[in-house]
Amino acid sequence: MTRPTIDIHAHILDPEAIRLMQREIPSVAPVLTPIDDDFADLAVAGTHYRPFPRGGWDLERRLQDMARYGFDRQVVAVCPQTVLYDQDPSLTLTASQIQNDQISSLVRVRPDQFRGLATVPMQSPELAAAELRRAMVEGGLSGAMIGSNIEGRNLDDPALEPFWAAASDLRALLLVHPLKVAGIDRQRSYYLQNLIGNPLDTTIAAACLVFGGVLERFPGINFLMSHGGGFTPYQAARWEHGWTVREEARARLTSPPRASLDRLFYDTILHDAAPLQFLADQVGAGRVLLGSDYPFDMGQYDAVAVIKGLRLPAADHDTILGGAALALLDRP
Repeated sequence: MTRPTIDIHAHILDPEAIRLMQREIPSVAPVLTPIDDDFADLAVAGTHYRPFPRGGWDLERRLQDMARYGFDRQVVAVCPQTVLYDQDPSLTLTASQIQNDQISSLVRVRPDQFRGLATVPMQSPELAAAELRRAMVEGGLSGAMIGSNIEGRNLDDPALEPFWAAASDLRALLLVHPLKVAGIDRQRSYYLQNLIGNPLDTTIAAACLVFGGVLERFPGINFLMSHGGGFTPYQAARWEHGWTVREEARARLTSPPRASLDRLFYDTILHDAAPLQFLADQVGAGRVLLGSDYPFDMGQYDAVAVIKGLRLPAADHDTILGGAALALLDRP
């Protein structure tokens, strides 16, 4: 049987989830205002994102696009706009449960086409841990998408330990996605908040997971870093050198960074073959997973062709296209 091609990084805003959030939490619920047949204005808690592509909420359009781009299956997570870490935790929990239940329903109805990741109220780690457990055990989801920071708190914050413990116990896949990126005051022009800010914040998240000892202490978690890991693979040797010469780098990390770095996974959203070739050569095909960032305009939709063109054995092409994702999604 041919192994499916799996898009590990995709986002969804389910219409039924919108309806339920508008009923239960109207003050922050998403509102879609059509622009034309293909795009809408997405407003969440008074903040607007536009243009929001139709594939984000229209399942038939999504399925058409998946066929067009060669994706047999998508691992869907919520849109970054709806994680709501800046709201009261009880409100965010309601939004999380509604969205998680709708993703679970999609996975149950179309198991050959979709797997799902939860969203959880990370500003309250205990609530986040409980909702992750519910979404995975009862809802059949494979893990969660979490922010690269929690309203400015880095991922090595000691308060997050209860969540990491639960995620490790559940052997969760955690997609680390940039939110409210660092240095925004200097990135307001030219769309730098995404062009530079997103990979920068992913890099900060990876560094905090490594040097904060999170990867050391919680071996059951698989962390998947968005957008090729930002600058992490390119600067990994600098991190290793820093640990050997600076006591600050050893404050919470007991062994050299390489052991923790070797546990990170990366998506393929790098927009060119050359950096993707470097990533695969550096970390190995088993830790590189096809991703698209569907449906956003900063996504990469030629990923299948780019991966097949890499200077790698055919088996490694198959691993990046879906084998590595299956290994993570089907962990016992």
